[in-house]
Formats: sequence, C-alpha cells, structure tokens
Amino acid sequence: MKIVVVDSFTADQGDTATWLDLGRLGEVTFHARTPGTATIDRCRDAEAVVTNKVVFDAAAIATLPALRYIGVSATGTNIVDMVAARGRGIAVTNVPGYAAESVAQLAFGLVLHLTMDVAGHGAAVKAGRWAATEDFCFFLRPLPELAGKTLVVIGMGAIGRATARIAAGFGMQVIAAAVPGSTSEGRLPLDQALPQADVISLHCPLTPATTQLVNRAFLARLKPGVLLVNTSRGGLVDEAALIEALASGRLGGAGLDVLSREPPPADHPLTDPGAPWADRVVVTPHLAWGTVEARARLRREVVENLRAFTTGARRNRVD
Repeated sequence: MKIVVVDSFTADQGDTATWLDLGRLGEVTFHARTPGTATIDRCRDAEAVVTNKVVFDAAAIATLPALRYIGVSATGTNIVDMVAARGRGIAVTNVPGYAAESVAQLAFGLVLHLTMDVAGHGAAVKAGRWAATEDFCFFLRPLPELAGKTLVVIGMGAIGRATARIAAGFGMQVIAAAVPGSTSEGRLPLDQALPQADVISLHCPLTPATTQLVNRAFLARLKPGVLLVNTSRGGLVDEAALIEALASGRLGGAGLDVLSREPPPADHPLTDPGAPWADRVVVTPHLAWGTVEARARLRREVVENLRAFTTGARRNRVD
C-alpha cells in the first residue's frame, strides 16, 4: 500500500521516526507541509493518505483514482468532503479523545490567565514595579475568585467533561448548555444558560448549525464582565462581534486558542498589542492539542486506524 502523510510536522515536529509502525503497513512518504496546489501531485498514486489540515474536497477526491482511505490525524473531519468520500467508497477515520485532558488543561490555563494575570504580574515584577512599590503587594487589576462563579460549557464531549471536572475542583458551578443542532438530552437551552454565565468555554464541533455561534445575539444575552474561552474552532466565533463586545467593555475578556483564519494575518485586531482591549485578550497559537503525550497518542491512533482498515475492521470510521 502506498501511504502519503501530507502534513506531518505539527504532529511530529520534524521527527518522522515517531510514527510508530506506520512503515510496516506500506510504503510511506512524509511531507512536513503540503500547499493546496501540491495535494493532487503528491497523492496521485496514494491508496491511503493521512491529513491533519490539508483539505480533501470533492475535486481532489475525484482526481485521485487510487485513493481508498483518508486518515484524519485530528478529531474534526470538516477538511474532508464526506459526501464525495462516501460516493467513492473511501474510508475516512479520525482520532477522537486523544487530547481531551490537554485541551481542558489549556482551557483552564486561559481562565486563570484572564482572572489572575500571572504573566502580567510576573512581567511587572521583572520590570521593577514590585521593588518600587511602597506596599508589600500590588495589583494590576481586580482579581476575581472562581469559587462560586458559574461556568457554562457548550459541548459536553470528552473535552467539555474534562473542563467541567476541573471547574468543579475550583468550586465553580457548571452548566451544560445545549449545542445548536445536537440531540443530546439534559442540556440547558442557551437562552437560559447564557445569562447565568461568569465564564463560557466552547467545546463543540464546527458545523453549519454552530458556525459563528458566538455572534451579536449570543453576546447580548450575557451579563457584563463575562469571560469567553475558545479552544475548539475559530469559526464558532463572529470575530467582528467579539471585538465590538470587547471594545464596549461588555465582555470582560477572551482567551482564544483558535481563530477563524490560521495562521492569522499580521494585522489581526485580536493579536494587536496596541488595541484598547489587548490586556483583556490572550491568543495562543492553536496549541491546546499539542502536549507531548497527546501528540504521541495521536500518532499511535493514526497507525492503529489504518491497520484496522487493512484488516477490514471499522475503527474510528466516520464515513
């Protein structure tokens, strides 16, 4: 079997030897990155491809006659045209749950940054502010206590549940809110959940029903000062509406590990250090999934998914 890994670098950081046993399943070609214009040429004879962010749309699938398998080295599968894949009988797999604890860890890291501003206070100390103060302490901003506050979690899959567990450890009240388009039971409708929130954490997939879920109407339901955390998908947030809420002061702060365009343009207003809201926004470079342990699990699962396909077993199939 000819296997092509089209964008291996984010998962292996340049060490392709960490893809345990993939070479035992066939002839493997690794590409650290693949621009969209090169996808067809690089995968022309491939029977199996592994992709993280390289898109396999209907046109690409139609142009790759040998292709029998697409392994997504991530949980989300919106990079694959599933209708086209099913039409060709191409198997599609993903890797659910591999980074649940890692993503929840960053989600709460962002909450703690927005509430305690550890980095800001640390930088001020290094700049000499503590040495220059007349008191034994100083505060750059009012510091809220999380105990007793309400966290609204939108998306109670593995990551949402892990985030809720951490919040409970801090003494927070947790509300599981309904996700548009979901049929899960026992979730509070958004119009009832949002007004109760002190912190909102997004953990739902990006679908037509959730695209720009956080829009002007969503933000208008919030009480002043709410913190928003997004470690899911950038497309869940209408960034223009978010900036308006930050500029008006209605939104207390935003912790974002994802943006609608990645990497963002250099002049993106949410990454502008001179913006009026800059001290209430932290943006990290889509790193929540990427702990050493999570990336190792991801690579192992990618191999096991493909191994199962070669034996006729359905493992993590989403087609």
